[in-house]
Amino acid sequence: MLDWPTVAIRLALYLVLAALFGLSAFSLYGLRLGERDDAIALRPWLTASAALGLLLSAAGLILMASAMAGSPFWPIDQAAAAALLGGSAVGTAWKVRMVALVIAGGAALLARGRASWLAMAMIAAAAALATLAWNGHGAASEGSTGWLHLTADILHLLAAGLWVGALFGLLLLMARRAEEIDAAHLRLTHRALHGFGSVGTLVVVTLVVTGLINSWLLVGPTNFMALGTTLYGLLLLAKLALFAGMLGLASLNRFRLTPAFERSIAMNDHGGALTALRVSLAVETACVIGILALVAWLGTLAPPASGM
Repeated sequence: MLDWPTVAIRLALYLVLAALFGLSAFSLYGLRLGERDDAIALRPWLTASAALGLLLSAAGLILMASAMAGSPFWPIDQAAAAALLGGSAVGTAWKVRMVALVIAGGAALLARGRASWLAMAMIAAAAALATLAWNGHGAASEGSTGWLHLTADILHLLAAGLWVGALFGLLLLMARRAEEIDAAHLRLTHRALHGFGSVGTLVVVTLVVTGLINSWLLVGPTNFMALGTTLYGLLLLAKLALFAGMLGLASLNRFRLTPAFERSIAMNDHGGALTALRVSLAVETACVIGILALVAWLGTLAPPASGM
């Protein structure tokens, strides 16, 4: 039976923490000092994401305590919550996440576009995002395999966060009304699109390598051919299909739409090219949300390699 509240909280945490980390990183490599708050209202987005991450983490803790004790969601089972926080790796990760989110929100609030504060927000957000690995299958393995699995999960989360944040930042840049888009904003947008190209290559390589490691450990080499016979396998195949679609859209953006956008700026006729980019990025973002929803669901199911 699908545990909708748990899946919904997991999905929301993935989205919010990935956006917090990825958008703070995007502001550093894709934007300059004077552009970071003017171009995309960076500070409100980052501080709101940190605050929402705190609220979602609190709700997630209540859900875990409820499931552990077999009690209703409300009122809170304080004994179960205390046991979870005091005696488990998940509880320790939760406490680290809460501290990291407070630091990230505070740094974002003080940043005013300055790289040093944004770097602090990015590092804290990375720590908060990494703690989600302890909520999944990556923390269940033991020994050297466990460390490999956990490391791969953390790198997978961070790479996904960079992609999510870049998409969010680019969509914010392109969301301005037509009368507010001038030549300087168009050049800024093109530079940001081009800047994500190199970062995007590293992101894709990391996602592919860590995804292969996770699939090998969770599915097992003897179960690959039978993926279509289990719910876990079908969800994993759907995730891979969406990821392939994202790769296709990212390639289209980088090699076709972004150069066409650059040419349209030079000819002072950017309307069509900008619309094509908006549509492509919106579809890519929808694929990301779909993938994260599937990941949130997969995290509640026993993988084939577990034998359960």
